[in-house]
Amino acid sequence: MRSPSGNPLVPGPSTRPIPKLMVWFFLFISVTYVIYTLKLLTTSAQQTCDDSPFISSFHRTSLLLNKTTTNLTTSSTSISTSPPLVLNQTEEIATATATATATPHREVREKPVVVVVEKAPPKPKPTEIHDVVFGIAASSKLWQQRKEYIKIWYRPGEMRGVVWLDDRVKYSPEDKKTLPPVRVSSDTSNFAYTNRQGHRSAIRISRIVTETLRMKHDNVRWFVMGDDDTVFITDNLVRILNKYDHNQFYYIGSLSESHIQNIFFSYGMAYGGGGFAISYPLAKALSKMQDRCIQRYPGLYGSDDRMQACMAELGVPLTKELGFHQYDVYGNLFGLLAAHPVTPLVSVHHLDVVEPIFPNATRVEALQKLMVPVKLDSAGIMQQSICYDKARSWTISVSWGFAVQVFRGIFSPREMEMPSRTFLNWYRRADYTAYAFNTRPVSRNPCQKPFVFYMSSARTDPELNKTVSEYERHRIPHPPCRWRMADPDELDRVIVNKKPDPQLWNRSPRRNCCRVMETKEGTMVVNVGVCKDGEVSEI
Repeated sequence: MRSPSGNPLVPGPSTRPIPKLMVWFFLFISVTYVIYTLKLLTTSAQQTCDDSPFISSFHRTSLLLNKTTTNLTTSSTSISTSPPLVLNQTEEIATATATATATPHREVREKPVVVVVEKAPPKPKPTEIHDVVFGIAASSKLWQQRKEYIKIWYRPGEMRGVVWLDDRVKYSPEDKKTLPPVRVSSDTSNFAYTNRQGHRSAIRISRIVTETLRMKHDNVRWFVMGDDDTVFITDNLVRILNKYDHNQFYYIGSLSESHIQNIFFSYGMAYGGGGFAISYPLAKALSKMQDRCIQRYPGLYGSDDRMQACMAELGVPLTKELGFHQYDVYGNLFGLLAAHPVTPLVSVHHLDVVEPIFPNATRVEALQKLMVPVKLDSAGIMQQSICYDKARSWTISVSWGFAVQVFRGIFSPREMEMPSRTFLNWYRRADYTAYAFNTRPVSRNPCQKPFVFYMSSARTDPELNKTVSEYERHRIPHPPCRWRMADPDELDRVIVNKKPDPQLWNRSPRRNCCRVMETKEGTMVVNVGVCKDGEVSEI
């Protein structure tokens, strides 16, 4: 056959490229149309719908479009080798497109997005005094004398504890009402002890926490160790323990006041006389290895360093809390107590070594007197406040519940917060450089000697919701002063008004502020409380 032009018609594959090009062309037009249509629908839906549930639906649409485009790209690369798949892929694309176009609005109406807020786990109950078990180290030779110290702070109906003795003692029916139960420590003769300066009772005392644990008290969070001449302010002890998670390993206590003691023993050791606390999980871990641990340290001096050695093997460091007081000093504690650090007073120790904290009283009577303001506001006991009587150029330092000092002249707070050296070092030949904290000397200038007023009574004023504590002048001869200024010798007493503040230590540490309200007829009235906005101890 010939064409109209006269050329012969040659049958063969030359006639097939025209249909393939047409298929590619229509496929490209179809895909472009579908994508353009979906973009228009998505844009219009986003402009007309503002509710948050629509957002997630359109995110799903855009994801489906991306998937569709990917499928198209894949099909385009495979058409040249598999032509029959073109129609099937085109049908799948059209089906997916129709579904993607219709789905968003239906899901918005039928399945709105629901935000699920998980509830926070309940907070554990705060530690209370019945969650604590005391282990008290005592000596049978000193029991009749020192049990009076325990009676001052221990409340049998509310607290749990055990006194561990080296031998049996008389335990009267009256003692059962006012003291913890007593036990005789187990035999420790199989433990080696080679220190020539110490006493092997240290091994017995070091095992008190373990022996107390083995009594299997219920619901224990903390074990607290102390001596028979240690007095605890238990409310403040609970405040300190509430800072820490009792489910973790904690070894809490403080150091000696003597730098030489801390060097000789350890700056990482809690002194047992001042008391220390061990969390229940740590006590369990200690009980499993303590006997083996003690055998490795026969040359140590006391119980405290043996305990610290075992803590070192367990890898638990000392958590220091300055309110535990070992009081490795002699003499008068006035300088230390009148400038107590800004932390709760937790314990005092060595009460047989130092003088009574109040004059004209026995040691037991003085401590019983201290417990009067403790019951009114335990958080504020011994806390120092510093203020000034500007009209008379006096400096006033209030140690609430203990004493008030009035100085002629102006002393900076930096000086006043340092303890004055009314006490002697544990090592009598050591000077002031042997203390583990800053101190200041007792002034030799007769005009700068403080006038001291000791707490005589404390009560609550229910109408004003305040405590009213009175401080009477300690009458000792004062040397004459030639300064031409108002003389504090005219004062007979100081009245301090203070609102109880049980939440004091739930805030960041800060000294309370005091304000001199009036001074007349031999009486000074001072208010103590939380510092107001912008209030500063300055002249």
